[in-house]
Amino acid sequence: MRAIVQNTVGGPEVLELADRPTPRPKAGEVLIRVRAAGVNPVDAAVRGGYYPLLGEPPFVLGWDVSGIVEAVGPGADGFAVGDEVFGMPRFPAEAAAYAELTAAPAAEIARKPAELNHEDAAALPLAGLTAWQGLVSVGGLEAGDRVLIHAAAGGVGHLAVQIAKALGAHVIATASTGKVDFVRSLGADEVIDYTTDDFVEKAGAVDLVLDPLAGAHAERSLRALKAGGTLIALLDPSKEAVAEARARNIRLERISVRPDRKGLDELARLAGQGRLKVHVAKSLPLEEAAAAHDFLTTKPKGKVVLTL
Repeated sequence: MRAIVQNTVGGPEVLELADRPTPRPKAGEVLIRVRAAGVNPVDAAVRGGYYPLLGEPPFVLGWDVSGIVEAVGPGADGFAVGDEVFGMPRFPAEAAAYAELTAAPAAEIARKPAELNHEDAAALPLAGLTAWQGLVSVGGLEAGDRVLIHAAAGGVGHLAVQIAKALGAHVIATASTGKVDFVRSLGADEVIDYTTDDFVEKAGAVDLVLDPLAGAHAERSLRALKAGGTLIALLDPSKEAVAEARARNIRLERISVRPDRKGLDELARLAGQGRLKVHVAKSLPLEEAAAAHDFLTTKPKGKVVLTL
């Protein structure tokens, strides 16, 4: 089968199309004929050696996948050959989604909603589960909460805005000038241009913050929270932020996304109801994986996808 392999860490140019052995599903796994694979910032970080989740190359990148079940291993209950599925299997271990075929644990994928094509479905799992787990599973979002979502035009952010709205929150979102209208179109109640306005002053007191930025940015996010509120950090906050949160009785949680069948089903439900729409900024064929990684550096609205 064809796959995108890298034999060394480095820039996008290290991603090469190559032939690889076809995987076989083990017990509890299904073999997926990949129709689309999502491209995420974590992919680029692993490729460049900045986040060595997969150890030393060679390896095949990619976790987000949408496709068709080609074979079913022993004990992989709930799926049959021909089923359309999507998911984020094995994270943070190697899932090898940048390939024509990949084997995935059946417990870590879900049925693709008919309302989504494969490109949109492949763009949803990692970013969508990050948003869902941050806001709901860990954040405990409730209807009526005032929620602040940073980087709201990005992969995680644009889905988080829609999820929070669907669950009845009042959503305040931050974005750069050129992306304000896009974020407003997602349903955000208030959009703050962080290049011209202070989000701490504009947001007022909020119950929950989803912050994908590292370090000292969390310190500013804390100042927008009510006492007893919750800050969900997707990257490591500064030590000062941790100390301030403790002093102000604010719950600060640093999370990392994990495979989650229940979460996938919830995302599929919202997508099926038309309340969650994935914005794909660009789709490229598998063999142009390097160009997809180059495009990712422009910080596009929404997601980037490889198609097969």
